[in-house]
Amino acid sequence: MSLLEIRNLRVEFDTAKGAFRALDGVDYTVDAGEVLAIVGESGSGKSVAMLATMGLLPDTATITADKMEFEGLDLRTLSAKDRRTVIGKDISMIFQEPIASLNPCFTVGFQLGETLRAHTDLKGKQVKERVVELLTSVGIPDAADRLNAFPHQMSGGQCQRVMIAMAIACSPKLLIADEPTTALDVTIQKQILDLLVKLQQDSGMGLIMITHDMGVVAETADRVIVQYKGRKMEEAGVLSLFENPQNPYTKALLSALPENATGDRLPTVSDFADAGGF
Repeated sequence: MSLLEIRNLRVEFDTAKGAFRALDGVDYTVDAGEVLAIVGESGSGKSVAMLATMGLLPDTATITADKMEFEGLDLRTLSAKDRRTVIGKDISMIFQEPIASLNPCFTVGFQLGETLRAHTDLKGKQVKERVVELLTSVGIPDAADRLNAFPHQMSGGQCQRVMIAMAIACSPKLLIADEPTTALDVTIQKQILDLLVKLQQDSGMGLIMITHDMGVVAETADRVIVQYKGRKMEEAGVLSLFENPQNPYTKALLSALPENATGDRLPTVSDFADAGGF
């Protein structure tokens, strides 16, 4: 049995001009110990799919699926109370833009402790010790001295590490990382990716990596799903996808990589679309 299994997921948003379909019948599965990458350009529905899984879309969204199960638990029928016992504990998510995701009014120590108090039996000094342990595990130097720091007093890379610490605080079985290296410099990107892979390998959790960076996919993923306009274009093992892509859109993405450029002009995905490739 897959850790997460979703079949025929559709998401529509109510707008002034009628319903807008952001996802149109997409399937996802991920197993324990597996790294699944979901790739595609902005607007392809990558983040929407995972936010739907987490139950974090606004009321304007209509979510339907033939199946949406986590370890056999039907996520479609969970009450709000029961969902809170799963989300944040067994399924966790690292959101885009860590500065925006952390509350600027509270210290990072308090915010990490809040997660532990909500989902574990730890109390008082135990919470503080666990927070220091988490910050140390994600590479925050002098972790005990950073407990009283506010997000704006930390760098972007440090805030991203805090978000990772928060996401792994309760040892989730499934971790969703939504563009975890966005807005970070190249050196920090490498550190964050290495950290995520190490945490995944050490714990055996499933990891879903949402990205538009094919380099990240090549380095981290076991399997890849390629999306375009809310639909799945292709699904394959990472080596198979790079060596022998089957879908025209996948070929377009790979052809647009700088290292694949030929001639004076870098191809774009729109070149393939204009030519009727997909």
